[in-house]
Amino acid sequence: MRAVTSSRAVRLRAAVRRAPRALYEELWAEPADRVPRMGEPDAPVWRPVFLVLLVFAAAIFAVPRAYELSTDPVTGVSGWAVLAALAQSVALLAGMIRPVGAWWAATALSVATVLATESAMSPDRLFPWSIMGMVFQGGALFLLALRVPLRRSVGALALTLLAGMALTLHQTQRHNLDLDRSAPVFVVALVLGTALRSLRLARKDLVVQAELTTEERARRALLEERNRIARELHDVVAHHMSVISIQAQVAPHLVEHPTDELRENLTGIRQNALEALAELRRVLGVLRSEDAPAQSTRHAPQPGLDRLGELVATVRSAGLAVTVSTTGEPRPLPPGVELSAYRIVQEALSNVMRHAPGASAEVVIGHRPTGLTVQVVNSPPEHPSAPSPGVRHGLLGMRERAAMLGGELATGPTPEGGWEVTAILPTSTQTTRTTEEAR
Repeated sequence: MRAVTSSRAVRLRAAVRRAPRALYEELWAEPADRVPRMGEPDAPVWRPVFLVLLVFAAAIFAVPRAYELSTDPVTGVSGWAVLAALAQSVALLAGMIRPVGAWWAATALSVATVLATESAMSPDRLFPWSIMGMVFQGGALFLLALRVPLRRSVGALALTLLAGMALTLHQTQRHNLDLDRSAPVFVVALVLGTALRSLRLARKDLVVQAELTTEERARRALLEERNRIARELHDVVAHHMSVISIQAQVAPHLVEHPTDELRENLTGIRQNALEALAELRRVLGVLRSEDAPAQSTRHAPQPGLDRLGELVATVRSAGLAVTVSTTGEPRPLPPGVELSAYRIVQEALSNVMRHAPGASAEVVIGHRPTGLTVQVVNSPPEHPSAPSPGVRHGLLGMRERAAMLGGELATGPTPEGGWEVTAILPTSTQTTRTTEEAR
C-alpha cells in the first residue's frame, strides 16, 4: 500500500514539474494555424466580412467599456479607463493575426482592470467579469479557438476560469459573483470557434482529396490509353516478327549451296524471332485488361489508311458531312504510322459528332518526304454544347499516339469558331530521333 502511494506521489510531482513546460509549449511556443490566403482551399469566404465586423465591434466596445471601468464620479470617464478600453479593443483585433498572444494580453488586461477597479466597484456589479468584460474575454477565446487545436483552446479556457476564481479570493468587499454566468459564455465561444475551425479543415481536406482524385483519374486514363495502344501495336509488331521468321526459314532454299555458317545464322535469326513472338504474347497478356475484346476481335487485322473510306462512310451515315482530300505523293508507310493516323482521324471525327452537333468536317492527309500530316477541321456547331467535365480521353489518346512515333499533335479552336486537330507523324528513324532531341 505504501509503495502504491509513493508511486502515485512520484508521478504527481513529475506531472507538476512538467506542467510549466507543457503550458509554455501549448499556450505560447507552439504557433497557431497559418492564416490561409484568399483563393486557397481552406480560406473561409466569410473572413473579410468578419474582419470588418470585428473592427466595428472593437470600436463600439471601447466606449461602454471606458464608462464601465471609470471610477471617477465627477468626470464620469477617466483617462486611464479610456486607455484600458482602447488597449482591450486593440488586443481583440490582434486576435485575427496573433490569437495566442492576443488571448494572453486579453487575460492580463482583464485581471489588471479588475484589480484596479475592484475597491471602487458597486457591490451590485457583476464580479469578476462585467457584461462587457465577458464579451471581451469571450471574443478572445473565440479567435483563439479558430486557429488552434481543441486541447490548446480548452487549456486557455481553464486558465481563464482559474484567473476568475483567483480574483474572487482577493475581493475587498462582497460582490455579485458571475462565474456561473460567464463560464457558459466562454464555453459557447470556444465551441463555436472550434466548430468553424473544424469546418475549415474539413473543407481543405475535401479539396485536397478532390485534386488527388482528379490526378489519379488522369493518370489512370493515361495508363489505360497506353495499354490500348500497346495492344493494338502488338499485331503490327507480331506481323513483322512473323515475316522475319518465315524469311529466315526460306532464305537457305533460295541460295545454291548455302554454307553451314549461313544456315546457322539464319536458324538463329528464326529462333530469335520465334522467341520474340512468344515474349510479345506474354506482354500482351499482362497489358490486356479484364474488359478486353473478344478473341475474334483481338486477332482482327489493325486498320490503316486503306480503310479510311470505310470509316468516312460510317460517319456520313451517322449524319456528319465529311470531305477527305490527300496532298503529296502517297507511298507505303510503316503499319504503326498508318494505324496511328487512322485512330487519330477516327477519334477526331467522334469528337466532332459528340461536341459539335450539326457541324461539317474536313480531313486532309498530307504525304511528306519525312512523314505524314493528318488534319481534321470542323466548322462551328449549329447547337453549341457545354464542354464535358473530366479527363478528355480522346485528346489524350491522340497525343499519346503522336508522341509514340516521335511526332507532334496540336489542337485548338479555329478563328471561325470550329476546332482543328493537326498531327505530324514522322516515318524515318532520323526524324524521330531529331524530334526527341528537340524535346
